Amino acid sequence: MENETSRRKFLNGVVAGTVAGQLLHARALPTSKVLGANDRIRIGIIGAGDRGQEDLKTAIAVPNVECVAMADVYTRRHDQVRKFVPNVEAYTDYRKLLDRKDIDAVIVASPLHLHAVHFLATLAAGKDLYSEKTMTWSIPEAVRCRKAAQQSDRVIQIGLQHESSGALADAKRWIDSGWLGNVSQVESWMSRNTPHGKGEWVRPVPDDCNPEHVDWNLFLENRPKSAFDGYKFINWRLFWEFSGGNTTENMIHQIAWIITALNLDLPSSATMMGGIFLEKDGRQVPDTIAVTLEYPGKTVSWQSTFGNNQFGLGERILGRDGTIEHVSGSTDMITGRPSHERIFYYPQKMNRPDGEAQTADTPNQNHMANFFDCVRSRKQPNAPVEIGYKSAIAVLMANIAYREKRRITLEEAMRYEPKYA
Repeated sequence: MENETSRRKFLNGVVAGTVAGQLLHARALPTSKVLGANDRIRIGIIGAGDRGQEDLKTAIAVPNVECVAMADVYTRRHDQVRKFVPNVEAYTDYRKLLDRKDIDAVIVASPLHLHAVHFLATLAAGKDLYSEKTMTWSIPEAVRCRKAAQQSDRVIQIGLQHESSGALADAKRWIDSGWLGNVSQVESWMSRNTPHGKGEWVRPVPDDCNPEHVDWNLFLENRPKSAFDGYKFINWRLFWEFSGGNTTENMIHQIAWIITALNLDLPSSATMMGGIFLEKDGRQVPDTIAVTLEYPGKTVSWQSTFGNNQFGLGERILGRDGTIEHVSGSTDMITGRPSHERIFYYPQKMNRPDGEAQTADTPNQNHMANFFDCVRSRKQPNAPVEIGYKSAIAVLMANIAYREKRRITLEEAMRYEPKYA
């Protein structure tokens, strides 16, 4: 165990040093030309599974955006993308995509454990970046990616689509107007269900998911080498080695929304309870969760189950002078979009007797289009690295608390060595 830990530290140091050198080289390059409204933005995508393909379809629906290249370790996904981007150049190795000089921006939608690798490599190549959530698999990676972004002039959007929601704009307007007063507690939840015997996220392994069609070593790029495992490759969300479980898949959207609405920084501590209470399908990550995050002067809770979808998802922000209730139907796993969405303000009459209940319907922005607008204008997008960093730290602290079976402070979490298994 000691030898393996030392080996991991050495490899991490090598990777960090290599990326640092690449970033220094990238910063020596001239800034990309400013693109006009009629200039075509040429993009590539790294990671073209279901989520990546949905991102890509959303991207090429934006006027004057063209996908010229894709990279995925599984050749089946090359064929799937060619069905809607016929002339795309397909690579197994993402580095070949990043070597191209004709690509302005890159979408990273690879499995979570590869986000930091592809994030840093994209910046090092001098490309603008749309990186799917959660920004990174671990806290040390989040620190490195944030630092690299601060040293870069690239436009970076994190795939936290709720940051572009009209409901967030409404909530901020009500909060900034002082209608809530002192907020001491936030409640949030997300619920789903599946048929008996079918666990959430479990997908069948295609017949061609084998070493002939999958570059398994490239998938394991920053992980200890092991024999090919098609079940783990297709169902990576079930395993700590590659995933953060439901906190990094779903809680991340809601905690980012709450952080932005209330202008929060990092939590001072976290607890998380739960377990695998539903389907015993070999998963390591819990299917039922209760998280509490402590921030100065307030607590934020998030509860989730994969065993009942009656109440969809939502948040309640509880202030001395008023309440915000934001509710949605269950969200689609691929698009991240809720089936319906409503937001309400209710005054606390004892402290705001003249206040009136409010509802709002500010339209959502297109999160991907916002990214491309910023590629052209060089302005900050709706979900910049800072919210990616703050939300990642929050959910990763919760996971550490669960795995350590105790309350974790921010100071402890920032020193924590990630565990693969």
